[in-house]
Amino acid sequence: MKKNGVVYLVGAGPGDPGLITQKGLKRLESCDALVYDSLASDCFLDKVPDHCRKIYAGKRAGAHSMKQEEINRLLVDLAQEGLNVVRLKGGDPFVFGRGGEEISALLKAEIPFEVVPGVTSAVAALSMAGIPVTHRAVSRSFHVMTGHTVSENGTLPPDFDSFAKLSGTLVFLMGLFNLPLIVNGLIKNGKPACTPAAVIENGTLPQQRTVRGTLADIEERAKQAEIKSPAIIVAGDVAALDFSSTINLPLKGCRIGITGTDSFTARFNQELLSLGAITDSVLTLSIQSSRLGDEMKEVYKELRTYSWLILTSANAVREFFAGLLEGGYDLRSLGGIKFAVIGKGTESELLKSGFHADYIPERYQVKDLAQGLISRLTKEERLLIPRSAGGSPELNLAFDEAGVYYDDKVLYEVVLKEKEQEHMEKSLAPLHYLTFASASGVDAFFQREKALSLPVSLKVVCIGDITAKALSSYGREADLIASVYSVSGLTEVICQDWCRKKE
Repeated sequence: MKKNGVVYLVGAGPGDPGLITQKGLKRLESCDALVYDSLASDCFLDKVPDHCRKIYAGKRAGAHSMKQEEINRLLVDLAQEGLNVVRLKGGDPFVFGRGGEEISALLKAEIPFEVVPGVTSAVAALSMAGIPVTHRAVSRSFHVMTGHTVSENGTLPPDFDSFAKLSGTLVFLMGLFNLPLIVNGLIKNGKPACTPAAVIENGTLPQQRTVRGTLADIEERAKQAEIKSPAIIVAGDVAALDFSSTINLPLKGCRIGITGTDSFTARFNQELLSLGAITDSVLTLSIQSSRLGDEMKEVYKELRTYSWLILTSANAVREFFAGLLEGGYDLRSLGGIKFAVIGKGTESELLKSGFHADYIPERYQVKDLAQGLISRLTKEERLLIPRSAGGSPELNLAFDEAGVYYDDKVLYEVVLKEKEQEHMEKSLAPLHYLTFASASGVDAFFQREKALSLPVSLKVVCIGDITAKALSSYGREADLIASVYSVSGLTEVICQDWCRKKE
């Protein structure tokens, strides 16, 4: 009899991907199936293993693609297949997340489960807006109600009068549509019309907006500001306070689309978020390794015949050393070899394996690497270039012209990683920048979207001339080119352009 899997109810937090817990991320990274809501950030879809089955439950106000009973049954069925399942829910599973109903179904089916708490927007969105839910001598308590508890005929729930009479901070989640009803209900049940109030849109996200006023005018102020869902309503004296962050991040309000491998995307995403940017994973690539293929097996056997090892990317470093060890060899096989690399990222990755680069060109380009090496080589030296199947031919041309003896071996291939995502045109529309970190990424993007024309207003950023040249072959010129082949190089060129735009 097959053993049941485990269901993890994980709170994804209030919207900002950085506010999920480490435990929640750990569960995502090892699950076999993911059942997720539209309230969860799309970037979490990239955190799960390649084999993970991803199922959209579509829990959004007024547009549920699955009934709750269907979700309950789905969780049980997946676990009974022996899968470890993550049920990813916005905020916290027990704060209006119907996590209790799902657990009841799991208990009935005798499915083991674990709850991983999440940060609720009832606190986090207010904090990011500079509104403390409690404050000494101002508010000694806070109370949370869902804004969905309004009947079809437009009446407030029976206990609303008791809720309205509570002291402290009153918070209404998902209630923007019912703002007039809520405001009138609070005033009718004793709250002074001068009570401070606020409406917070897109809480914790870089595009968060806050409108402040009183119960007397908050409805009109929100209307004038064209506040849209998702939004949170706050009523109470703390809504008059403003403890917003005084740090002005350089990429605040900037929306950037990322294309690249999981490893690159994770590093780039982390750096951009730390600078206040909004990021979207537009297209994800994966590494299809050939490190233990027949060609590379032969290469590892003959390492002693090479004098230089040329590594043109961090991926090449990782794949080469992984193949070396998996093939039964170790670092002693590289005792007589010198290393040449392109870029600080590749140099840093090589150092993790215990080697300093013997040569790195001042300009991080293939042409400069070739020219610099040619001037250092003797006629007897033999070069090994293990790299991507789509490696630049400029290296080969330069070495061929100089009569250099080299072996160019396919170590891996960069391929498109299939995943669920919305229509590409829709995902590109809100972006300010679209980034490409390799020519392979450019090819994968345009081969997938053959008829797609990039918006004129969208600035395309490439990580060097070779990537820009690949982009040009598809009829679009790069708006920005990072001269430094690294995450920092891409970030710097975007920061400079975004700052000029704001001046």
